[in-house]
Amino acid sequence: MNKFENLTIKKARAALDAGEFTAVELAEYYLNNIKAKDGEIKAYREVFSDVLEQARLADEKIAKGEKAPLLGIPFSTKDNILIKGRQAGASSKILENYHATYDATGIKKMKDAGAVFVGRTNMDEFAMGSSTENSAYGPTRNPHDTARVPGGSSGGSAAAVAADEVLAALGTDTGGSVRQPASLCGIVGLMPTYGAISRYGIMAMGSSLDQIGSFGRTVDDVETMFKVMYGVDRHDSTTIDFKLEDVPKGRKMKVGIPADFLKVDGIDEVVRKNFEESLEKLKSLGHEIVEIKMPNLHYALAVYYILMPAEVSSNLARFDGIKYGLHTSGDNIIQDYFLTRRDGFGPEVRRRIILGTYVLSSGYYDSYYNKANIVRQSIVKDYENAFKEVDVVLTPTAPTPAFKIGEKSDNPLEMYLADIFTVPINIAGVPAISVPSGFKEVDGKKLPLGIQFVAWKQKEGNLFRIGKDFLGEE
Repeated sequence: MNKFENLTIKKARAALDAGEFTAVELAEYYLNNIKAKDGEIKAYREVFSDVLEQARLADEKIAKGEKAPLLGIPFSTKDNILIKGRQAGASSKILENYHATYDATGIKKMKDAGAVFVGRTNMDEFAMGSSTENSAYGPTRNPHDTARVPGGSSGGSAAAVAADEVLAALGTDTGGSVRQPASLCGIVGLMPTYGAISRYGIMAMGSSLDQIGSFGRTVDDVETMFKVMYGVDRHDSTTIDFKLEDVPKGRKMKVGIPADFLKVDGIDEVVRKNFEESLEKLKSLGHEIVEIKMPNLHYALAVYYILMPAEVSSNLARFDGIKYGLHTSGDNIIQDYFLTRRDGFGPEVRRRIILGTYVLSSGYYDSYYNKANIVRQSIVKDYENAFKEVDVVLTPTAPTPAFKIGEKSDNPLEMYLADIFTVPINIAGVPAISVPSGFKEVDGKKLPLGIQFVAWKQKEGNLFRIGKDFLGEE
């Protein structure tokens, strides 16, 4: 077997330090895979021209005996996370040729830990979507079946890891945009506690919901990335200070199952069966399964599609074609704004801006936005009460395996239902991890399935422990 196949961060770190291969050889492996595969998969918006130079510098540091957790390890990053001097466009025409003037805090911490950045990955425009079909530059395809979507909005990052076009990757998660594509691509995806990782330098979609997340082949991969990035940042007042609990191997947990929530329509029968099999596996590992009540989770999708567009309409007001990005000239400055935004934003972005502006408008603010915030607090309370009884809550990650490209494009409501199990977590600001749990065979192709563990705020240690236990990691 090729020594670079099925690598993890831990294995690559050990091999680089032992001199089994160099950072340049590792980078070349992924660059060759991108060259061979990405013409079809289209995970990348851009592969950086200096990847081998970054790797050479890493090799020089390794040769000097320098130690850093990510030194020489190749990563890709979503197109809405800023790297100084690099293009960053959120897969939108309105930011074509924009170059970042500073590093996102997460990127800076990754650089300080020695990361090699391979390129920026495709995404749903401004992170609005569940399939990566809303990119202004065309869809990304699922490596398990290229007729199907990889999930979204971080579909490019997920597909790049799943296709072995990079070792691990960064994404952002506002309503499931790391966990859902991780599930559909058969890899691990982590969304941390709100405020655990700084949002400074990511393009805001829904500021009270957005988080940087990570993709890897193992739970240990995403744990390693989390440990590098988490912590207080003076640039982001929402960041929090906490010490990550190292949960010992062998600890048995109470796993809560919100049974009523799992009775919703639209769940694929194979997903239900796989979930039941996952419960039996957890029981066989010694974990206790407890049925819990979370009565307000049913309202989460409705709450999300009021709060998120409201925040979108505010955050995207800054893209006016005056300071940077696309500019379309009209007869006056107001017409410049209208024409630039018409030409620069795609249909899904325009839909959410209009919806958000409506729910914030005079006469509707109290009816929609304020009521949604009240229900949001009830959802938070559901989680708070649940975690008085259990260590983690378990659901499927997505209601179906990967669907075909174009299958849901004309039905936004059906597309939004793809996030039914993931949006409650963002609303509550609690952490969650998606891990692979099996496959559904369709038309001769094995489509991955995933389950989602959820923990209380700052309890990522519980997620890492039970996730490793489920996947059989050390």
